[in-house]
Amino acid sequence: MTRSRAFAQVDVFTAEPLLGNPVAVVLDSDGLTTEQMQRFTDWTNLSEATFLAPPAHPEADYSVRIFTNGAELPFAGHPTLGSCHAWLAAGGVPRGEVIVQECGVGLVPIRRDSTDGSLAFKAPERRRSGPLDDAAVDAIARGLGLDRTAIVDHQWCDNGPPWQTVRLRSAQDVLAIEPDDGAVAGLFVGVIGPHPADADAQFEVRAFFAPNAVVREDPVTGSLNAAIGQWLIGSGHAPDRYVAAQGTRLGRAGRVQVTRLGDDVWVGGRCVSVLAGTATL
Repeated sequence: MTRSRAFAQVDVFTAEPLLGNPVAVVLDSDGLTTEQMQRFTDWTNLSEATFLAPPAHPEADYSVRIFTNGAELPFAGHPTLGSCHAWLAAGGVPRGEVIVQECGVGLVPIRRDSTDGSLAFKAPERRRSGPLDDAAVDAIARGLGLDRTAIVDHQWCDNGPPWQTVRLRSAQDVLAIEPDDGAVAGLFVGVIGPHPADADAQFEVRAFFAPNAVVREDPVTGSLNAAIGQWLIGSGHAPDRYVAAQGTRLGRAGRVQVTRLGDDVWVGGRCVSVLAGTATL
């Protein structure tokens, strides 16, 4: 039987509505089946929707299931921050200073900045890292319309979503990409390149994935930025603290704060609630 459930739509990695990446958050998923969650996610036409419930783990504050078009994800970054923002806005009270989310990859700590209210999650360990094989790099180059020599480095950035990421010489090269639908079908492709020194962000990021052979570009991607931060900071190609811009080609102005604290990389930004009400599910 359907009923009204508390619902919020949150714009993530922005303090100004409509310039980040939205996520649909159902704050009470009690009794919903996986099929119902997937159907609702597909209906929203957003990149992800999340469904909150009480935690099973004694150290967690809440649990969440994360869905994208056609599939459930064990982890995703902007849904993690958007879900936490919605949970707090709905009156959620964390057990301690650090909020703990339970999801498919386990427990994800989230910090809240008391000065501006921004949130940051601790990047989960990558499930797969290391260079891509030559065939994968060649396929990505073809799919992005790049000469193979334009790719200066590459890496698996798999922390749930199986991102295969390439580094280009400049942010301008990243922004110039026009992907080929068929050539990247079935892939999750991340691209990063540096901005000039006087820019407000140190890097430009783009994220492409192709469900059903139709390329979609994600406006701002927390999981990808998390794994890129682990890769680039760890290899000395990025400082311990930097800002990445994403969504520029889509008319967005996402800003992702990436910071290494000790051995961990934290990925954060501002969130703003755009819609709040109920969903009938």
